Amino acid sequence: MAPVLPKVSAAAVSAETRLAYVLHHFRLAYAGAAPVSIGYAGQQPQVEVADGAGYFFEQQLPYPPEPSWREWQGQRLPFFFDLAADKPVLERRPEGRAIIHADVISAAFYLLSGWQEYFCEERDRHGRFPFSASVQHRYGFVALPVVNYYFDILRAAVEHVIGQPIQPLRWENDAPFAAFITHDIDNLFSAWKAPAKAALLRREWLSFGQQLWQHFTQRDAWDNLAEVHQAVASYGAKSTFFFLPERRKSANGTPNADYYMRAAWPRMKPLAEAGAEIAVHGSLLAADNLWLKDEANLVGDDATNLGLRFHYLRWEPRLTPTIVSQTGFVYDSTLGFAEHFGFRNSYCLPFYPFNFERGEAFEFLEIPLNVMDATLHHPSYLQLAPDEILPALTPMFQEIERFGGVCTLLWHNENFDPANTRNGPQQFRELMEYLRGRGAAFVTGREVVDIFATRS
Repeated sequence: MAPVLPKVSAAAVSAETRLAYVLHHFRLAYAGAAPVSIGYAGQQPQVEVADGAGYFFEQQLPYPPEPSWREWQGQRLPFFFDLAADKPVLERRPEGRAIIHADVISAAFYLLSGWQEYFCEERDRHGRFPFSASVQHRYGFVALPVVNYYFDILRAAVEHVIGQPIQPLRWENDAPFAAFITHDIDNLFSAWKAPAKAALLRREWLSFGQQLWQHFTQRDAWDNLAEVHQAVASYGAKSTFFFLPERRKSANGTPNADYYMRAAWPRMKPLAEAGAEIAVHGSLLAADNLWLKDEANLVGDDATNLGLRFHYLRWEPRLTPTIVSQTGFVYDSTLGFAEHFGFRNSYCLPFYPFNFERGEAFEFLEIPLNVMDATLHHPSYLQLAPDEILPALTPMFQEIERFGGVCTLLWHNENFDPANTRNGPQQFRELMEYLRGRGAAFVTGREVVDIFATRS
């Protein structure tokens, strides 16, 4: 049964609102840029952007007209709201002015704000906006941070006006980009179940008995959080563990945790003492309910010191961000597509989600999710072979590095089990070796928040 969606509650979005939201994020990405006026022609700015949106943002249509395609810095890009595709993207005027002949402000706002999913009525069985309904899927640019390219055009225009280069965000020790290594702790005590069930169905009684014996006499293979922490620390990195406080199944029968929080607490303390970050994995019941605060209290004393990611990447755009804001979380890291790696909001840096009811940014930071282990090999998702994973992800990693972004990687503790040879510990090691080899700064979510707080 399809979920019942909350009603749309949004006002028309003016050009001024779009400008303010987009330029705030542009200046976060290029904090060293001198103050240069950027806007539409009527404002007589130093950098003039073509106005191509018309009445689109006064309506509630999820999708704009088909984009035009242009090249910028050797990359073919989609440009929404582009009414002058016959003109160059950027025109550098001799009098210290520049004109951008595509409405990169409206296009960036459309993608970064999540406009398509807010106004689209389509959801999957878990209540998620599906990848198949997105413009990223429709036009084939999910692994391309298109908004960052729009910002690169703005950067080039500003450089022309001020006559000097500006640099993107740099990380600790001048690292070219950052990596945020995370683990959703859905299960701690269930590694034995699948092999035991398989043995039972095959009537292999000895094997079934061995599984039961191991279950009752040995530590479960997924009760491995210390080992996960050590594996990540061996690369000079820190882990962020998202603990799931809810054990009850969701209304459609989808499971939440296989453990009670009283079993997780003794495991959390040593992780925190070792330098790992502890965060909240909001349940399928909490993404559209205010008992998210109760779940946060089971993990930490105060949600304002905690990060968040929802189970199954459940996110109802008309409701969830308001609940996150009211609960007081400092950051969320849910926004990625379960079905495909890449950029759900076409942006490789953290950003502040847009509040459609109030016409302004929320105060919590979104650290987008780029790749999840289950996405890489799952019957419903990509089904990549083990040796296909790193080659498939490398172009996306290169885009993140190009723009000084954050690579958010989710690897469940279950997939550190050596029994998993498809998207397991060996594939995780290959990705970590790549990230370390490229000089990534390994960060926690809280560290990302602190860095962006100094730039806002």
